[in-house]
Amino acid sequence: MPVLSRVTILGAGRVGGALAARSPIPVALVTREAGWEALDGPPGEPVVVAVDNAGLDDALARVPPARRPDLVFVQNGVLEPWLFAHGLQDSTRALLYFAVPRRGAAIEPGGTSVLTGPHAEAVATWLRAMDLPVEVVAREAFAAAMLEKLLWNCAFGLLCQRFACTVGEALERHDELLDALVHELLAVGRAALGVDVDAAPLLQRLRAYSRAIASYRGAVKDWPWRNGWFVAAAAEHGIATPTHLGLLREAGVLPAPT
Repeated sequence: MPVLSRVTILGAGRVGGALAARSPIPVALVTREAGWEALDGPPGEPVVVAVDNAGLDDALARVPPARRPDLVFVQNGVLEPWLFAHGLQDSTRALLYFAVPRRGAAIEPGGTSVLTGPHAEAVATWLRAMDLPVEVVAREAFAAAMLEKLLWNCAFGLLCQRFACTVGEALERHDELLDALVHELLAVGRAALGVDVDAAPLLQRLRAYSRAIASYRGAVKDWPWRNGWFVAAAAEHGIATPTHLGLLREAGVLPAPT
């Protein structure tokens, strides 16, 4: 297993800050204002991109071309169009299955994180040294895992926002809605991404992860990359999603139909 002597993290928000605080090896933490000189060295060490989705363009513009193959993207949502547009489709990707409730809070381990790409093994070794379980998979398996995480973010984020509750409370009080929502969004994911996942075991895994971080409170965010992507993809493929659209309207995310 590759052993890292240092990791660079772009972004000192909830996730970047929590990883830096927990890391057993030195971390070069790059903020909007400082630390960019950490990218001036030779390529080869992973650079974990922990900025939010809206900040990806600005962050990438400041990364030297020689270091772009070292980027490790940990964002949720459908990143593929953005990655392909910037020639980054072969980059290392990560789906992080832990929660950081707020900036400055410690990591709350949940499920097993998933990694793929050139720096996957090195980053996996780093995460395991923090007692965070992780699995390295091929790119095809990552696509299925990405859809699963996307479904969790979109379904529980929407339920939490609509009912002003935690993911644990959403599970206890709105499980039938969760079931309907996941089935709708899964149909869209199958059509748009060409990824087929069996609904019953998927729901079991989503529920298990939510129980592990029951106090976390999600929300509808990163609209073009998450729930908004499902809305657009459903319209493109002619798939009805009445539960999803109804909850979005009730949560005030979409206007009521006229």
